[in-house]
Amino acid sequence: MARGWLAFFATGADQPEIADRSEIDRQYRKHRLRVMLAITLGYGLIYTCRLALGVVKKPIIDAGIFTPVELGLIGSALFYTYAIGKLTNGFLADHANMKRFLAFAFLTTALCNLAMGFVTTVWLAVILWGLNGWFQSFGAPGGVVAMTAWFSNRERGRTYGIWSTAHSIGEGLTFLVVGATVAAFGWRFGFWGPGMIGVATAIGAYLLLQDRPPTLGLPAVNDWKNDNFGEAAKPKIASVLKLQLSILKMPAIWILCLASATTYVTRYAINSWGVLYLQEVHGYSLTMAGTLLMISTLAGMAGAVAFGFISDKLFDAHRPPVNLLFALLELAGLFLFFYGPNHLWSLITAMVLFGMGLTGLVTSLGGLFAVDIAPKRVAGAAMGVIGICSYIGAGVQEQVSGTLIQHGMTMVDGVRHYNFGAAISFWIGSSVLSMLLALSLWRTRRRD
Repeated sequence: MARGWLAFFATGADQPEIADRSEIDRQYRKHRLRVMLAITLGYGLIYTCRLALGVVKKPIIDAGIFTPVELGLIGSALFYTYAIGKLTNGFLADHANMKRFLAFAFLTTALCNLAMGFVTTVWLAVILWGLNGWFQSFGAPGGVVAMTAWFSNRERGRTYGIWSTAHSIGEGLTFLVVGATVAAFGWRFGFWGPGMIGVATAIGAYLLLQDRPPTLGLPAVNDWKNDNFGEAAKPKIASVLKLQLSILKMPAIWILCLASATTYVTRYAINSWGVLYLQEVHGYSLTMAGTLLMISTLAGMAGAVAFGFISDKLFDAHRPPVNLLFALLELAGLFLFFYGPNHLWSLITAMVLFGMGLTGLVTSLGGLFAVDIAPKRVAGAAMGVIGICSYIGAGVQEQVSGTLIQHGMTMVDGVRHYNFGAAISFWIGSSVLSMLLALSLWRTRRRD
């Protein structure tokens, strides 16, 4: 049965190459647009199925269903299963047909969200949200494998930057649309809404995505674009596995793992607890808090694209100087958000700086830099290795943050009060450490 499933997801056999050059060009133009649309917009829409828990935390706490510590446990289940799944599914993605691989993942994560809307038991919620994390873990490596199959080496920074806007699309939809839905209809719709979006996204992804170009009778994209810089011929499956394992011997990959993990601490701290912070410390409504966080996601879209273009065009794909620039932007945003003047325009400015800086770093440290320095044929494995460390960091964050926030919570005359001081120090300290780790890779360049 396991072999049957693997065969179902396996990439197809290469077909004889189409003789007509104009037909090859036409097929590439058509499918490249569809693939980019599917992996960017599709992944962005399915992202709402991952972030729903962050929007519903206050109504769930206020209803007495779960405590901050229990929510931290539920949230961390997604990150831990996502971490493991991103590694294993990253290795599998290098051998998979993305049309089936991603459509299946999008459908199953949607079903997990629909089920979460009915759950009020902690351990059942942990199991369901953990399963959601596992199916979500197909998305990023699958998207990168599809992108590297259809876009050439020297297009990578720009296309990766555009694809990275998917995170911001998903975050914006979650904080604004899902947040407004929860405010209007209650916390259960915070799961049901993303679940319904996910079902539609799975159908769309299946219709738009394609397997690797050679399975359609097209030449490899680097041959079509005449963009081979010192790459060997395509390895066989046994050689692919050897290349995948070789990544584990690269010190730069492990430093990137730690830099990405500490970046993800801050990333998911704001995603998971930012709405609660704005509601409790600044007194904003759920809709207004979601709108402020949506501003950071819009800025993040610009940051992701800007990172790709700046590092490609101005620094010849040398990522470390641009990492430093975007790390400083992120830290400036964090300090202004937590310690700046307590008024709306200050918070908006903070969200713009934070969103641009953080998403640029996620683009680089969370994948692009690793894809640069690893063999191209095993891009999925490179993403998987970085991913498992990144989401272990996110999972640790969720539990540590939940514990620190609950310890800072007091009840006075029946009113709940929060002290976020310890949690804020943990979040900012993680960003500083990430910047220092990334700086140690200053001399590391892409594999040519």
